[in-house]
Amino acid sequence: MTKKFDKSHLPSRHVSVGAKSAPHRAFYYAMGMTEEEIAQPLVGVVSTWNEAAPCNIALARQAQAAKRGVREHDGTPREFTTITVTDGIAMGHEGMKSSLVSREVIADSIELTVRGHCYDAIVGLAGCDKSLPGVMMSMARLNVPSVFMYGGSILPGRFKEKDVTVQDVFEAVGAHQAGNMSDEDLHELECVACPSAGSCGGQFTANTMACVSEAIGLALPGSAGAPAPYETRDEYAYHSGRVVMELIEKNLRPRDILTRKAFENAATVVAATGGSTNAALHLPALAAEVGIDFDLHDVAEIFKRTPYIADLKPGGKFVARDMYEIGGVPVLMKALLDGGFMHGDCITVTGKTMAENLADVEFPTDQKVVYPTDNPLSPTGGVVGLRGNLAPEGAIVKVAGMKVLEFTGPARCFDSEEEAFQAVQDRTYKEGEVLVIRYEGPKGGPGMREMLATTAALYGQGVGDKVALITDGRFSGATRGFCIGHVGPEAAVGGPIGLLKDGDMITINANTGDISVDLSDAELTARKAEWKPRETNYNSGTIWKYAQTVGSAETGATTHPGAKKETHVFADL
Repeated sequence: MTKKFDKSHLPSRHVSVGAKSAPHRAFYYAMGMTEEEIAQPLVGVVSTWNEAAPCNIALARQAQAAKRGVREHDGTPREFTTITVTDGIAMGHEGMKSSLVSREVIADSIELTVRGHCYDAIVGLAGCDKSLPGVMMSMARLNVPSVFMYGGSILPGRFKEKDVTVQDVFEAVGAHQAGNMSDEDLHELECVACPSAGSCGGQFTANTMACVSEAIGLALPGSAGAPAPYETRDEYAYHSGRVVMELIEKNLRPRDILTRKAFENAATVVAATGGSTNAALHLPALAAEVGIDFDLHDVAEIFKRTPYIADLKPGGKFVARDMYEIGGVPVLMKALLDGGFMHGDCITVTGKTMAENLADVEFPTDQKVVYPTDNPLSPTGGVVGLRGNLAPEGAIVKVAGMKVLEFTGPARCFDSEEEAFQAVQDRTYKEGEVLVIRYEGPKGGPGMREMLATTAALYGQGVGDKVALITDGRFSGATRGFCIGHVGPEAAVGGPIGLLKDGDMITINANTGDISVDLSDAELTARKAEWKPRETNYNSGTIWKYAQTVGSAETGATTHPGAKKETHVFADL
């Protein structure tokens, strides 16, 4: 032990210092801990490791490296795990109702573990979609010194001389159903699409939120880039453990880092990469944990003024490994900082500002993955916010890679994803229609399902650009096409999307940010008077509890009041 920390203001003093803590120390001795280890800061090392999917399978290994970093820098790591629901497995069936709910369960379970055991700091490792924001939300809520680390992306598969991801498999299901892909080709594709551990390789939700972790300052620079199998991930994990001990010494906490400017930086990176629309849920939810107002419309304003510069799937050509090989997220942020699109004065977990972290990064000119801001793929972001009489609380669409940004057509209404997917499978829809999937919002689902199975099937049938789709649910980060999600208010609370009838003319304009239905206010009011709320099949259990407390997608679909209602912060107890 080379450094002695003053525990008089650390949470672990309640379970490790003085005569009153003798029973607690007895438990520690039972686990083989020494007096020196008990006297050191206790650091929770939490991962979302499980055997549900490749996204999380490498996290147990990385957690050991993080623990070593803590241990070799005068801290005592205490490892624990929490749940995940992996969207790739949950997609296309009732299991997807668990996905967004899991974000809250992850944040809540980490909060309870840290509170119950009085840990002084957190190193958090996460792999799949909702686990990234869930872990970061717990860090903001508890406000103990924290370092986040992404578990890394999967390596791309190879099929017919092309790089492929799981998105290609989802779309292949539609192609197979339409008779455009053989049984043999579908089987070969499914066998090669996911060749390693790691999260989905495109700029889907996991990689989007991994980029956010660096842009917002909670992760070490460069840590989001290396694919999961690479040994450099273990080095980043080790240094995450080292750095969290420095943060304890400096008393630099998440809320010192998560400022309004930091959230603007995060939204900028989402837009510049054509990232997942799910970020428009997760950034407001994370902001609520620190008491900052940053809703869907604030996110959309950043999107509107940010150039789209990273040519990443699903709208582009490349995967996460390709961006890592040209320098990773720091190269992207350097381009944005030099172009005047990021705040360089935001403090980060390194103890330095964003500008200081990026000072020695050089933008490589011999590559086509990330473009300079003066020569973007498009002048505005790859994600667009929408608003209008069909979505008074807003909606969101990913436009990265799209050529047509306006669509007008008659509504074809479905009251569940299953109904819509069946119509797509049976090809009973018509080109030019706007497919409406409703009662899939946070309360109405409950759980705000993603619709990748339906959108991918449409692309597989070759009509991805010939129909539009709107929902009060969500879309996967792998979704492409004119697909509008997060429409609010949702149908379950009587929002306009729940008042639509087949044939109502809907206009979507991603250039102007408008989403409207050709109905008068009087007609909408008359329909609302006739509308009746619906029961769901979830009348007990976790998903029922979620539906009772969840708020609007506009503010992040959160389930508690956030920091604005706090009378205490755990770190100061």
